[in-house]
Amino acid sequence: MIVLKLGGSVITEKDRPETLDGAALERAADAIAAALDAGLENLVIVHGGGSFGHHNASEHGISTTAGTRDASAALDVHGAMKTLNQFVLSRLLDRDVDAVPVHPFSAAHRDGAGQLSLPTGQIETMLGEGFVPVIHGDMIAHAGAGATVISGDELVAALARALEADRVGLCSTVPGVLDDDNAVIDRIGDFETVADVLGASDATDVTGGMAGKVQTLLELEAEASIFGLEALASFLEGENPGTTID
Repeated sequence: MIVLKLGGSVITEKDRPETLDGAALERAADAIAAALDAGLENLVIVHGGGSFGHHNASEHGISTTAGTRDASAALDVHGAMKTLNQFVLSRLLDRDVDAVPVHPFSAAHRDGAGQLSLPTGQIETMLGEGFVPVIHGDMIAHAGAGATVISGDELVAALARALEADRVGLCSTVPGVLDDDNAVIDRIGDFETVADVLGASDATDVTGGMAGKVQTLLELEAEASIFGLEALASFLEGENPGTTID
């Protein structure tokens, strides 16, 4: 069982509102299709918001904690993410990948304490029937706050736990977590040793940047990797490119 995230900054031009990076998405779809053709099974794909979700959320002042009760604002974010999701699905379907969408806004919610509830029965059934579920960062109902953002990283963590993933991969715009000299850190076992070199995202990001990714992945039982697009194929083949987080 693999949970793979395609970072929003990988598949979109993150500093240009609602702009797809078509070439990067094509490369990612090629690698996924090749791995499935080679026998890979039980793959769940998550993708981030990039310039689609983050731009709209920022415009409305919505984040993972700051919510809205304005339906039009929530639908701006959700609609943008559905558009991006359709781009991802279409590229995969063009390569005969049996990809199907999962929209968190219709299924997930947070309680008043901010705890996430994400049913996964439909995803498990999709996998059992040979589909590749493609889920994305989105808006979700949030008790006491209206609707807030759920990030792709949070979805990755929730899915990895619920589905008992063996491996987790985050495909990023960098070849791994970088140190002060821009060299890839081979392995991270605790946050304190890398806290000083982890910064926020360069472009509009309402969900936390690299520091948040590393903290989230350290909490998982499954081994996780952060790597660049050029290493996606090798990750899907079973290798551990980039930075291993355990």
